Amino acid sequence: MTVASLCSRPRLRAAADLFGVAESPSGMGGEAGSAAAMGSEGRVKSLGLVFEDESKGCYSSGETVAGHVLLEAAEPVALRALRLEAHGRATAAWGPSAGTAAPASASEVEYLNVRLRLREPPAGEGILLLQPGKHEFPFSFQLPSEPLVTSFTGKYGSIQYCVRAVLERPKASDQSVKREIQVIRPMDVNTPALLTPVLKTEEKMVGCSFFTSGPVSLSAKIERKGYCNGEAIPIYAEIENCSSRLIVPKAAIFQTQTYLASGKTKTVRHMVAHVRGNHIASGSTDSWNGKMLKIPPVTPSILDCCIIRVDYSLAVYIHIPGAKKLMLELPLVIGTIPYNGIGSRNASVASQFSMDMSWLTLTLPEQPEAPPNYADVVSEEEFSRHVPTYPQPPSSEGEACCPMFACIQEFRFQPPPLYSEVDPHPTDVEESQTVSFIL
Repeated sequence: MTVASLCSRPRLRAAADLFGVAESPSGMGGEAGSAAAMGSEGRVKSLGLVFEDESKGCYSSGETVAGHVLLEAAEPVALRALRLEAHGRATAAWGPSAGTAAPASASEVEYLNVRLRLREPPAGEGILLLQPGKHEFPFSFQLPSEPLVTSFTGKYGSIQYCVRAVLERPKASDQSVKREIQVIRPMDVNTPALLTPVLKTEEKMVGCSFFTSGPVSLSAKIERKGYCNGEAIPIYAEIENCSSRLIVPKAAIFQTQTYLASGKTKTVRHMVAHVRGNHIASGSTDSWNGKMLKIPPVTPSILDCCIIRVDYSLAVYIHIPGAKKLMLELPLVIGTIPYNGIGSRNASVASQFSMDMSWLTLTLPEQPEAPPNYADVVSEEEFSRHVPTYPQPPSSEGEACCPMFACIQEFRFQPPPLYSEVDPHPTDVEESQTVSFIL
């Protein structure tokens, strides 16, 4: 892909003049200047490349890469051109043995190809001359809008993006300076596919077919599939040891690199983090209620390159002496956009809520008792008149036939007095004083 239109020649010439670039010595024509350049090409003291924002750690598709090419000449320097190249490609290769001239298997995919001419001779002239001193040549180009694959370097391949400035000399060999840029493909872990909980269960019989010591069962769960660097993964697990051996539960994060070249495949697997649980004796069980395993700084998952793939998995396994380990592998995706925690914990929160709140079913009745009827707690006369009366203390004669609980129950469910703006018992207010309420 070529983006020469971003830096047109008139603008480049104006920029070159601004930074003190001369095409020929003073007083010489174009042919004389070319002859002088051919006779003495001059010495370049230094050639460098700097980016406009050196603090920028990585780029993404569609962003602009800008900077300057720095050149310092100790004497007049003859040039054919100064060009800028930007390349991005994935390569996978390996050979049958060390010292092989060409690898037995190799593949390459190109993602970026930009060529810009920062300085060139005027029309009709083959050589230009730079005066001694320091010169700066600005450059700018835009990365493709389609998604770029994340930068990566592995054992059998790499995905690299670099910017190179090339100084074309008439007689001497070309001089160049190269700098690598890091490219990250954004990957949001808040998508529904990466917010789904992952759960697996497995059981293993310990011992041979004739002498078995019992099964070991393992159930493991993580709340979601997508995480980012620096996050801690809470692990939920249930381990039951029905064998006669002492077992140890463990968990680890594995990185799996897959390379494809010439129809062949190479796989490399690394453990990047791990955690260990307590010993579990025979006939015992153990639970992990959110045991934490922190993700170290690693390359995000690479799932969109056809020759290099980087996958991650969380393995929860049990070390059994004298037998193969019992292992569960839960798929992981390491993204770049962190988890925001909004509206995405439905399954895990619902399961925890039902677990934490289950004790309520032991104390609350399924159907609450209805309140007493109004007619059951007042007399018929009071019910017909709807006039509140204050209960009278029971007489000594009625104590034998009316238990105290009945009096208390009747008093408790008496209706409140009717609302009135006039105090029915104005004992503490003078007769000439008016009492009012403001609502």
